[in-house]
Amino acid sequence: MRERLYRYEVNWNYPTAIRFGLGRIAELPEACKALRISRPLIVTDPGVAKTSIIPSALGALKKGGLSAAVFTNVKPNPTGRNVSAGVEAFKSGGHDGVVAIGGGSALDAGKAIALMVGQIRPLWDFEDVADWYTRVNEDGMAPVVAVPTTAGTGSEVGRASVITDEIIGKKKIIFHPRMLPGQVICDPALTVELPPTLTAYTGMDALSHNLEAMFSPTFHPMAKGIAVEGVRLIDSALVHAYHHPDDLSARCNMMAASTMGATAFQKGLGAMHSVAHAVGALFDTQHGLTNAVVMPYVLQFNRDEIDQDAARITAYLGMDDPSFERLLDWVLELRRELDIPHTLKEIGVSEDRLDDLVSLAHADPSGATNPVPLTEENVRSLILAALHGNL
Repeated sequence: MRERLYRYEVNWNYPTAIRFGLGRIAELPEACKALRISRPLIVTDPGVAKTSIIPSALGALKKGGLSAAVFTNVKPNPTGRNVSAGVEAFKSGGHDGVVAIGGGSALDAGKAIALMVGQIRPLWDFEDVADWYTRVNEDGMAPVVAVPTTAGTGSEVGRASVITDEIIGKKKIIFHPRMLPGQVICDPALTVELPPTLTAYTGMDALSHNLEAMFSPTFHPMAKGIAVEGVRLIDSALVHAYHHPDDLSARCNMMAASTMGATAFQKGLGAMHSVAHAVGALFDTQHGLTNAVVMPYVLQFNRDEIDQDAARITAYLGMDDPSFERLLDWVLELRRELDIPHTLKEIGVSEDRLDDLVSLAHADPSGATNPVPLTEENVRSLILAALHGNL
């Protein structure tokens, strides 16, 4: 079995330098040195900090002659205050680079901290609006090594961070092309310790990325090809990883699918993410879980515009009667297998904030590439359907 897993040990150079394979966390010193990092700040979250992953990373760095400190003040939905605290830790510790280790929250926070260590403008001046990214002092940005410990967000290959502005209760996308980490270590063995629930939630997040990239109307055939293969890998591996967490082949395929989804969604996302961002900002829900809950409602919402691509996906998956109906049935069955709740109400979302949810979701930039153009009226109908379970 171990010999068969060697085929998963590869180096990729798209969209950045990626060291993919089991046990490659041991190469963390080499990845740092490739970016001329000698004293990294490890950015992670409290949950990952309690696992064996951080001691393993620190041990690898020490063996490679590098010293490091650990910053763990990162919420599941990272905030502007988290980023500010990380910048202070970076400066006070005399660090020269960031090693972001964890799921999407830690990776997003780490990338934002590395962006902000040399800026004089506030974080929100770099929101993904028009050409605001040109305000960044690129010389002040610190290099980043990204080490994902989940197979979901794909933030290790993203050029942005989703950060909550807690003052106004809104998630904002902070963007700059050079936020893309310079080195990535994708070690699927790091995901084995994930609880089954997080395996499910993060895996469904990866699925949402691949599906929304596939359905985005933006012309990007390369991204579309990556997305459909990402869906196939998830179909082959997610349920197995959920029920058999130590299956390293399934873990490898899920980590690849996660990275592929985030690579593909440079083509665009859609209403799954615009609604999930709004819900997460107001109710602090887990992002992948929220995407999983709203997924079938958004598919139904977009049905008239995605039926042909839905048929192509189901045909590629080898399903009988390839069609939109078959894709929707597959998603619903996948959610049942992973114990995903059916409605937003079941994850604590209340209808009394409906107006705020509609306003935030309609304004979210992810919705700009939804197949069906979003209006406040149809977003309201979509959220009500997800609240009450009306497909």
